[in-house]
Amino acid sequence: MKILFDNYKVCDTCHSLWGFSAYLEEYKLLFDTGSNGRVLLKNMQQLNVDVKEIEYLFITHSHWDHIGGLDSIIELNPNLTLFVPSSLSKHLIKDLKTLVKEVVVCGKKPQKLFANLYTTGVLGDETPEQSLIIDKQESTLITGCGHFGVENITKVAREIIGRDIRCVEGGFHLLRSSDEKILQTIDALKEMGVKCARPTHCSGDRAIELFTLSIDL
Repeated sequence: MKILFDNYKVCDTCHSLWGFSAYLEEYKLLFDTGSNGRVLLKNMQQLNVDVKEIEYLFITHSHWDHIGGLDSIIELNPNLTLFVPSSLSKHLIKDLKTLVKEVVVCGKKPQKLFANLYTTGVLGDETPEQSLIIDKQESTLITGCGHFGVENITKVAREIIGRDIRCVEGGFHLLRSSDEKILQTIDALKEMGVKCARPTHCSGDRAIELFTLSIDL
């Protein structure tokens, strides 16, 4: 996974703004679009990611910092299949269907997308959000913000693929959490068999520090 857009600097010549986007080159899949399309495109150029090569776009939830670059991507590459959560505005979904090749609306039930990629389904009521599972030998869970709780999302992901999730990456939504809560989260992930974690975006500096210090994770 190549991070393209983050509130942490992803390369020396890249611009940093609040939001998140990443690219899975193996699947030609863009995961979220950050908060600003112009910045996303400039960062993609710096990181040698060609917008025309993208075939799929996975949107986790409707917050501005994850869909802000959507128009910019579609304008340059309308030949896309979008995987969007059912919680997205129905008017936006209707408009998107006129702008891209295909829009797949993902509901609360988990489903296989293509190859070995799955959505967890839309989780949570207050801030509904879907996450992405890569069911390979080293299984990976990618979260946008993790509003439902990264440990809860990991539990759901394990149940979907029927085995442990080895790596968890993305936003863990721990920015305002206490050390106790962060350490509880780390312990919960360990107990579920997670061996590596890459918190970023809304995880917060302290969570990133504590995850880094947890050398067994």
